[in-house]
Amino acid sequence: MHRLWPEPPEGRPSGPLTDADLEEIYGYPDPVTRPWVQANFVSSADGAVSVADRSAGLSHPADKRIFALGRDLADVILVGAGTVRAERYRGAKPGELRVERRRRLGLADVPPIAVVSGRCTLDPGDPLFTDTLVPPIVLTTESAPKDRRAGLAAAGAEVLTAGEHSVDLKAALGALGERGLLRVNCEGGPHLFATLVAEDLVDQLCLTIAPLLAGAGADRIVAGRATEAPRRLRLASVLHEDGFTMFRYRRESGG
Repeated sequence: MHRLWPEPPEGRPSGPLTDADLEEIYGYPDPVTRPWVQANFVSSADGAVSVADRSAGLSHPADKRIFALGRDLADVILVGAGTVRAERYRGAKPGELRVERRRRLGLADVPPIAVVSGRCTLDPGDPLFTDTLVPPIVLTTESAPKDRRAGLAAAGAEVLTAGEHSVDLKAALGALGERGLLRVNCEGGPHLFATLVAEDLVDQLCLTIAPLLAGAGADRIVAGRATEAPRRLRLASVLHEDGFTMFRYRRESGG
């Protein structure tokens, strides 16, 4: 993987990027004093977020490296219930590189996964609950059926309510922040991302563009709730490998 922009700092080699280089490029602000949200997506060159309803058809080892790094640097992984079902989510794994990096940064060995599900439409038998070292967090609503909430809690999840009929993402992020989970890595899906954009809660977007035309049919990386006004971003870095381009954008106001 190579850097296209910005130029390497003076005295740094311009060759392939090391793990340490990527950690520096993608690191969160220091210190983080509030929930700071990064969204991580891959799309085709014509804007599709999936092939045959899975993002794997768009991926590449370089993208997977960035995806894994996003998990390594985060306090918590935020994801929508639809993506959990479509991608068959399970808990993050404690690989050697992950554990070494996270311990060095003062983080827990693996981050928990926080799932946004307004009606608690998750199956307690899914790998998210049965194949994990860290209990997941379910962000739901007061109107979610009590038996579903109780079932997920019995499966080991921490069930947090944020909002009456729909999940209030500001309140949900606040609840995560109260638990010390400030570095938030959102992995989708499009509807969750749309709400984060509409609420102006996105601080950074990491977007990999695959050199592929997927054609019509798939969602874009954002779908659902409309945004009143575009959110301005600034380009922070551009990396590439084998025709895949990794863009990183940050909130224009800083951070």
